[in-house]
Formats: sequence, C-alpha cells, structure tokens
Amino acid sequence: MLGRGVWSSVRQGLSRGLSRNVGGWASGEGRKVDIAGIYPPVTTPFTATAEVDYGKLEENLHKLGTFPFRGAVGGVCALANVLGAQVCQLERLCLTGQWEDAQKLQHRLIEPNTAVTRRFGIPGLKKTMDWFGYYGGPCRAPLQELSPTDEEELRMDFSSNGWL
Repeated sequence: MLGRGVWSSVRQGLSRGLSRNVGGWASGEGRKVDIAGIYPPVTTPFTATAEVDYGKLEENLHKLGTFPFRGAVGGVCALANVLGAQVCQLERLCLTGQWEDAQKLQHRLIEPNTAVTRRFGIPGLKKTMDWFGYYGGPCRAPLQELSPTDEEELRMDFSSNGWL
C-alpha cells in the first residue's frame, strides 16, 4: 500500500499532466501525456485471513476517485451470484440510456449488495445462494455461519426490496 505522501505526489503529478521524453527528443522537453481515457486497474486487497478487505477496497477506490481519470470498468459483483440477471439488466439499462429505470433498479440492489459484500460478507452470500437455489455451501474456517439474528436481518435486506 502506498503511503499518504506517495499518494499526494502521484495525485499532484497526474493533475499537472505526466510529461516524459517522447520520441528521443534530445532537447529534454517532454510532451504532456493525456491520461483522461485511461482506466486504472484496481487490485483486490485481502485480510490476513485471506478474505477480501472491503474496507480497504473502498478506501482505494475513493483515492482513485480523486485522480483525473474518466470512467471506470468492472465492479465488485458478489450480488451477481444470486441476482445475476438483475445485475446484467442494470448494465443493459445503462447502456441503452434508460437512466430512470436503471436508477430504480440500482436503488433496489444497494441494500442486498451491501449485505453480501460488507455487512454479512461471505457467510451472508453463501446463505443467500442457498435461498435462491444455488449451492452456497458451508463456510470454511475461520468463518462462522450466520447467527439466527443475522440470518433474519439478511432476509429483511432482500425481502424489503422485493427479492425474496
């Protein structure tokens, strides 16, 4: 992970525009490189127990959001394991410019997505896979199955948005 000072330097360099020797110019005068159409890769951070560190991922995405890049590609789509057709429908609505319908669908997907990526993590995703007729299977150690209280909260996250 890059330290705060390094991120600051990178951000300043990107905001000024990257310059380098292009084409072997002997004068040393560089040309600015337009990075506006570049989509930076984002690696997935993991915890010491080999689980996805969603807090760190969110932090990294927030930092990248300050860079002058245009757009993004990809996503964290754990929800697609149980609501795959709906996640694909959201993409289709966006690609065809049906923004109002896309926004309505996105708002219905936010709560269950948060539940399986942040609140209940892998145990929650496995439970919802079981509910939707897929094989979620048991959690591997050190993860624990959801408690009955957590399972009921997870069920509410899906049923309050009309998915269960």
